Amino acid sequence: MPVHRLYLLRHAKSDWADPAQADHDRPLAPRGQEAARRLGTHLSDAGIAPALVLCSTARRAVETVELVAPGGELHVESELYGASVSSLLVRLGRIGEDVTTVMVVGHNPTLQQLALTLAGPPRRSLHVSLAEKLVTGGLVTLTFTDAWAALGPGRAELTGYLQPRTLPPT
Repeated sequence: MPVHRLYLLRHAKSDWADPAQADHDRPLAPRGQEAARRLGTHLSDAGIAPALVLCSTARRAVETVELVAPGGELHVESELYGASVSSLLVRLGRIGEDVTTVMVVGHNPTLQQLALTLAGPPRRSLHVSLAEKLVTGGLVTLTFTDAWAALGPGRAELTGYLQPRTLPPT
């Protein structure tokens, strides 16, 4: 069975300037735009190129994916906005086995809960850091050898948690 990689990307920092604006329609803040660009440069430099990108329809998530530009086949799906951990697992379970790298661009608390569920109990400082908070623009990397349909609690290894503030400016 091949090694699968699942990247969970929380959308970058959103703009709260208009308190009357619907949550779904909030754009990225300038700080979020910069963080997404830095993350995009990092992905390119590190050779991270998911074959499939699943993105929430929320404006801030779509803008994040546009600035990060991870490549791959992009699916912007309404069910990812407000998704639960179990519904994300069902969605991931529908991915074909010919796809080995997937990125999900979405929201907290679901992405953080999904990462912690898949990785099992905290065992390393990386786990502890993620358990404290999945920051906006944070990128979690999980690896596993099971089929997508078999992905579940404790079935993946947390191999990375990148925070945009650790990246050099573009």
